[in-house]
Amino acid sequence: MADDGSGADISIPSFLMFKRDADRVKDELMQNRPVQIEMSWKLPSPDNRVEYDLWTVPKDLAAKEFLLKFKKLAMALGDRAYFTPHMYIYDGVRSNCKGPEGENVCYNLCTNDGRYCATDPDNDLEQGISGADVVRESLRRVCIWEKYGKEDGIGVQWWDYFAKFTELCDDPDFFAVEDCVKDAYKAAGIDGSLIDQCMSESGGLEADAPNDLLEEEINSQTSRGVVVIPTAFVNTAAIRGKLTPSEIFTAICAGFQDGTAPDICAQCSGCPDASTCVDVGYCSSGASSPQITKGVSSGTFAFSMFVVVGAFAGMGFMYYKKTQEQMRDQVRGILAEYMPLEDESGGAGHMGSPMDFARGGGTTSLIS
Repeated sequence: MADDGSGADISIPSFLMFKRDADRVKDELMQNRPVQIEMSWKLPSPDNRVEYDLWTVPKDLAAKEFLLKFKKLAMALGDRAYFTPHMYIYDGVRSNCKGPEGENVCYNLCTNDGRYCATDPDNDLEQGISGADVVRESLRRVCIWEKYGKEDGIGVQWWDYFAKFTELCDDPDFFAVEDCVKDAYKAAGIDGSLIDQCMSESGGLEADAPNDLLEEEINSQTSRGVVVIPTAFVNTAAIRGKLTPSEIFTAICAGFQDGTAPDICAQCSGCPDASTCVDVGYCSSGASSPQITKGVSSGTFAFSMFVVVGAFAGMGFMYYKKTQEQMRDQVRGILAEYMPLEDESGGAGHMGSPMDFARGGGTTSLIS
């Protein structure tokens, strides 16, 4: 917004409202009532299928956590949502990593003689994972999607490969090891030769020549204005920053044309833990399903209270009896210790010894 001269007291970020709306908020606050305001946008919803993209890199920790949890949600949406994973690649030519004579001047951060680059994940150019390793894995994942996910938009094998690679090969010692990648291929049911062929035919990573798939990724990220990762798009609406599965799932469900959303959206859209909701069939917070128990029944509560009160009453009575007996024993002991001896002959009208009196439980009168 342009400053009309009154913007000196406005800081960023700020939320501006029309006065008629703000007056209603002020009225509530004047009555000492709490006010909660939600800011939301309606997503484009052109038809009965939602298209969503995710831009990330293989060593993006925030996206890794998101993808591991989102897999079951993607499977639950099925073919009603079309997913496209994208890899963020730096244009080495624009970044001046390709020297004036065509040589790579960015050491091991780039492939194809400086054309395609990635940052060093561990900030150590001498050891660990290099930027070129990240570019190679990025191209591999693009090819897996081309062969196993592009047709249906679900890509079960892509999700399985990501999960298995994260489990087996995410460590710096195994990230670029081909045998580890083959193990991930096998676990995900992927034909490794098919992926190798895709990587080679697209232009490879060794020659000083363009790679068609990587060029497509760079052109797409430029046209979409992707500058932050991870970034998701749901029907062209961008969602940036730390993504959560529930947030993206709710956005996808909001992107369906009215009346066309799948049943899983009715069950779990808006649920704080959508992944668990998909597992159990309802939202555990009670937001979406009548099957949820929001509390205990009145009968159960009353019975529980009766049991608790009865237990405490029983323990109280037992404690009372025990203290009474202890008190009697103490009185008897005191009397036995301090009562004067009157007649040890045991004649009539006498108690004998103080212990006789004590054993009598204090039932004998002290007055002769």
